Amino acid sequence: MQIIEESQFNRWWKDPAVSRIDPVTEGAVRTIIDAVRDRGDRALKDYAAQFDRSSPDRLEVPPELPEAAWESLCREEPELAAALDLAASHIGGFAELQKRQLTDFETEIAGGLFTGQRVIPVERAAVYVPAGRFPLFSSVLMGMIPAFIAGVDGVILASPPMEGGLPHRHILAAAWLSLQRAAGSAPPGKRLRIFAMGGAQAIAALALGTETVPRVNVIAGPGNKYVSAAKRILSGEVGIDLIAGPTDVLVIAGDSAGNAVERIAADMLAQAEHDPDARARALVPHRGMAEEIVRALERQLAALPRESRDSAGASLEAGGLIIIYESKKGALRMANTIAPEHLELQVAGAEEWIGGLRNFGSLFIGDLAAEVLGDYSAGINHTLPTLGSARFTGGLSVRHFLKTPTTLRCLRAAGYEEALRAAEIIGRAEGLAAHAGSAAIRREGRGDFP
Repeated sequence: MQIIEESQFNRWWKDPAVSRIDPVTEGAVRTIIDAVRDRGDRALKDYAAQFDRSSPDRLEVPPELPEAAWESLCREEPELAAALDLAASHIGGFAELQKRQLTDFETEIAGGLFTGQRVIPVERAAVYVPAGRFPLFSSVLMGMIPAFIAGVDGVILASPPMEGGLPHRHILAAAWLSLQRAAGSAPPGKRLRIFAMGGAQAIAALALGTETVPRVNVIAGPGNKYVSAAKRILSGEVGIDLIAGPTDVLVIAGDSAGNAVERIAADMLAQAEHDPDARARALVPHRGMAEEIVRALERQLAALPRESRDSAGASLEAGGLIIIYESKKGALRMANTIAPEHLELQVAGAEEWIGGLRNFGSLFIGDLAAEVLGDYSAGINHTLPTLGSARFTGGLSVRHFLKTPTTLRCLRAAGYEEALRAAEIIGRAEGLAAHAGSAAIRREGRGDFP
């Protein structure tokens, strides 16, 4: 864990976007994409045998299994089932509110010019859910529920096969819960299909289509560097949500101690345990607090189970950072420069800081707003921009599954005539004579319906 002063920040900081493209990874992924493009299902099965825990004979999961997985979860782990159900309810409610912000409209912007917008769900979307060290079944809810709420006709879940040739049973259960929570009693074969496939090859199959896997319009969901590279390369052939890199958190702390220090350390560790590349950082007002946080991190780290302890310890050693800020203005500047995925405001008068913060994936306001609530159960999405991309985008939401094409309807009136004349002038000035002619023929009334 490193501690630096605000005066050292500019020397320490470098744009993490430069690490987005790894030529070795990208080369390997391009080979995988070409293989899937050429050999379809055969390539998927070959790569599953090479990279996954099994290579299933049948890529598509039988439609009755998700419901069976959910019923089994309710019987065997009722507390977890109830927690997932609560989370699904909140995620669905939040997605419904987001959808209401995007509406069809038409307005007469000038006499005779009626401009409009339609909100149309994509026909088919896919959600990718990794299952490496930790099967992220919460990501099923975060991806599939907004897609269903958006009104997507067909939602596909892709997740790597486990030893039995199927995705993790909790991932299957969460898929069924997502369908029931957001799409009522729609038959699973109609709106939900699940494929046991993982990695860059799964992204390629979803983007390009194979004999078995249908081509989708949008792919959402997190993944490792190979999945991220495949999404980046195939973007354009398919829509994507965002390119997710290693996860990160930045905690802005106020001038306090005691329990606040323990909370800050706990939240930093919660992020660091994802993997050694995760980044846990804090901005604090003085060195005394920085040193207290380091001691709290050491205490809490020692109490973690071995797997989490090893991962979190490696993360903190590689990139854990505490920066001592000199003023509120300085803290805001550094936070906006870092543009964290998760930004926690653990300061007195947190509301007074909000207006100065522009770049973050999700903002957690006040001591009670633990980032882990955003990860799981509060309703906001946990698929968020990383590596500083919060400077230009937000996280996964219902809007990623919606299109907003525009419409134009015209009547002869003063505003319409003015717009025609302007279009003719601009077209001629740009040297596009046919554009000018298209406007002129209407302005002169030629070609009108009788």
